[in-house]
Amino acid sequence: MKEVLFIFFAYLIGSIPTAVWISRYFFGVDIRDYGSGNAGATNTFRVLGSKWGSIVMSVDVLKGVVATSLYILLPFYMHNEWDRTNLMVGLGLAAVVGHIFPLWADFRGGKGVATLFGMILAIQPIVAVYCVGVFLLCLYLTRFVSLSSILASIAFAVLILFIFNEKEPLYRAFAIAVALLVILTHQKNISRLLRGSESKIPILKYRDKRRHRRADSEIGNQKD
Repeated sequence: MKEVLFIFFAYLIGSIPTAVWISRYFFGVDIRDYGSGNAGATNTFRVLGSKWGSIVMSVDVLKGVVATSLYILLPFYMHNEWDRTNLMVGLGLAAVVGHIFPLWADFRGGKGVATLFGMILAIQPIVAVYCVGVFLLCLYLTRFVSLSSILASIAFAVLILFIFNEKEPLYRAFAIAVALLVILTHQKNISRLLRGSESKIPILKYRDKRRHRRADSEIGNQKD
C-alpha cells in the first residue's frame, strides 16, 4: 500500500509544470500557446531563449531524480537490490507520466525526456553520463534538441543491451521502452527534421555568426 502512495506522489512531482509556471509568472503567457505547443524544455529554449530553457531542463531533470529516489524513505528497499530497482523504475515512470500528463496543468505537458533522463541518472548514473555526452555532442553539432534526445535515448538502449550487457530482464525491457517512447513522442519532430523545417534552439549564436562572417569574407575575397 505504501508503494502505491509513493508512486502517486512521484506522479505529483512529475506533474510540476515547470515551463508553464515560468512562462506565466515571468512572461504572462502560456508556453503551450507558442512554438510546438509543448510544455517542455525544448519549446522553452525555442520560445523563451537558452537561459529559461536551461532552467526548465534542470528542474525537469531534478523532478525525475527526486521522484525516482523516493525509495530511500522505505527502509525495506535499501538492502533489496532487485525490489529496489523495480520500485525505482515504477517511481521514475510515474514522474515521466506526470510530466507528460500534468495534474497541475490540465494534463497537457511536455514529452518527458528531461524527466526521463533524471530517472536514468538516479538508477544508472554512469550510463546517464554517456547519454549526456551523446546529447551534448549532437546538440553542439546540430542545435536540434529533438534529434539530440532521440540519439541519446537510442544510445541508452545500446549501452544497456550491448556495452554494459545488463542481465536483468526488467532493465533490458526498460531500455528498449525508453528508446521507443522517445521516438514515439517525437514523431512530429522527426517529420520536420526530414523536411528540413525543424527549429534550432538559440545557442551557440556567436559561433554561427563567426562562421557566417568568415564565409562572407571568403566570398568577398574570391570576388576581389
